[in-house]
Amino acid sequence: MPEKKVLVISDTHGRTDNLDKILPLVKPLDQLIHLGDVGRDVEYIEVIAECPCCFVSGNNDFYSTLPRERLIKLNGVPVFLTHGHYYYVNSRKDYVRSAAIQRGARIALFGHTHVPYLEEDNTILVANPGSLSLPRQADACPTYMLLYIAEDGSFRVEQCRV
Repeated sequence: MPEKKVLVISDTHGRTDNLDKILPLVKPLDQLIHLGDVGRDVEYIEVIAECPCCFVSGNNDFYSTLPRERLIKLNGVPVFLTHGHYYYVNSRKDYVRSAAIQRGARIALFGHTHVPYLEEDNTILVANPGSLSLPRQADACPTYMLLYIAEDGSFRVEQCRV
């Protein structure tokens, strides 16, 4: 199994223009992860991604049947996925970090804040790709993340701008 290339996005809120723009630049992909507030675009994203997709629901995904959180494995590495609003990520990251560690994850990915975030220590990587559609950081640039996970379980992250 070679290195996996994973596109991580969040908070598109039914706006796919930037996703349409970046997909040709980042393909081929082994996986797409959407961390919530996807709107009604799940099926559209699954078609255009041309790879397996994994979604969690966000606080604005009303009546969604998507799970609130997931624990998946990528090249054997446990990855915790959540939108983050149940973990108070707007004010602190230690709750989402603890939840991921309790589940045995080595990577915790969350959205909700619309602001990119990256923290890594010897225990876990905690990251937010920001928002592809409605960024809230000072420069207001839409952002996403590429996650690479090698066969040996090592990983690296690229925070990207549209």
